[in-house]
Amino acid sequence: MQFDSLSAFLEMGGYGFFVWLAFGVTLGAMILLVVQSSLDTKHLEKEIKDTHARKARMRAAAKEGL
Repeated sequence: MQFDSLSAFLEMGGYGFFVWLAFGVTLGAMILLVVQSSLDTKHLEKEIKDTHARKARMRAAAKEGL
């Protein structure tokens, strides 16, 4: 489909509001997904680091107790 002007492109034959709303909602959901995944990854990395540190402290304490 070819449009005569930018205005006609944005109007999309009268369906522009719905088309651009759908694009906006989709883009927002994708951005939210990326941000949430990034935060979850950071949280999991911190948990793993804390677990390793706790196990190292437990090994050191057990070694000192012998």
